[in-house]
Amino acid sequence: MQLFAPEKGRVLQNYLFVIRFPRSERARIVISQTGGIMFDLTFLGTAAAVPSAERGLPALHVARGSSRFLIDCGEGTQRQIMRAGLGFRGLDHVLLTHAHLDHVLGLAGLLATFALYRVDGTVEIIGSGETVAFVRRYLADAIGPEEEGSYRFRTIQPGPVAVQPGWRLDAFPVQHRRTESLGYIFQEDARHPLLPERLEALGVPEGPERAALAQGRPIVLSDGRRVTPAMVHGAPIAGCKLVIVGDTEETETLLSPARAADALVIEATFLERDAVFARARGHLTAAAAGRLARDAGVGELLLTHISGRYQAEEILAEASRFFPKTRVVADFERITVNGRRGADDASANVHDAREEGS
Repeated sequence: MQLFAPEKGRVLQNYLFVIRFPRSERARIVISQTGGIMFDLTFLGTAAAVPSAERGLPALHVARGSSRFLIDCGEGTQRQIMRAGLGFRGLDHVLLTHAHLDHVLGLAGLLATFALYRVDGTVEIIGSGETVAFVRRYLADAIGPEEEGSYRFRTIQPGPVAVQPGWRLDAFPVQHRRTESLGYIFQEDARHPLLPERLEALGVPEGPERAALAQGRPIVLSDGRRVTPAMVHGAPIAGCKLVIVGDTEETETLLSPARAADALVIEATFLERDAVFARARGHLTAAAAGRLARDAGVGELLLTHISGRYQAEEILAEASRFFPKTRVVADFERITVNGRRGADDASANVHDAREEGS
């Protein structure tokens, strides 16, 4: 994977990852027309502020192909990773949304476990300047200063975070109790499908020639004719877009980054009847999250950061009044997100699958 340093505009390093995904009775698979899998999410902690018997503190594992990211690392995340069967190897990047303890306190335990298990590689911890400064002090006191072979920090601003052929990762600002909070966008590049009728009309054989055209390279046929991608490509189809927000106190500034996302992961800590508490504590209501999803035209709304004062059914009912394609996620729930645009019916791309001994 290529990591991008905005301040220098250069590629930093290449990585190879190995991924193991758990079986889950609550698996939900989102399939594109071509059947390819884009972004795989495993929710490791979905509680707000304090854990419960059913929900751990905030942590989310995101995988795309050979790339793995941990977004936030609440207390106990190392155990959640074990229970999910994800394994530690190759988990080289932690993206932090902000510096509040319920989102970062698990880092010391996670890194200590890496050291005990002798997991190879250096974990890169990525966040805003304020977040990195806080976590650097915390980890230096808890397990020692950053060093190669253990962990290192990278401070980022809103903008590019990582680039890889076919997709990219960007950060955007989030408002939450005067912190330097960030949200993250995982964005697949636009696809340019080949048109079978044009391929047939031009006599392009199946095999390497069509593969080259699909990759944007011109070819020369056996009779000497030159065929360019523009001659056989259809209209571009927007790539898959996943937007992840941690804690936030408003939605107006989130409308642009969330627009047309295939999936939006965001908090729903309070119900509308407690909106006064939500404003005082810098959090959203389920209704506000539902209105954001509706106004941004997202494919599916995934609600997390759930307070123990409510039942999940209450949260779901309130958000669904504004946006029907909503679900309240649970710990260890796995959701695979893929592009929905370009289909005759977006809902045709969504399939629920419960693994039964597979």
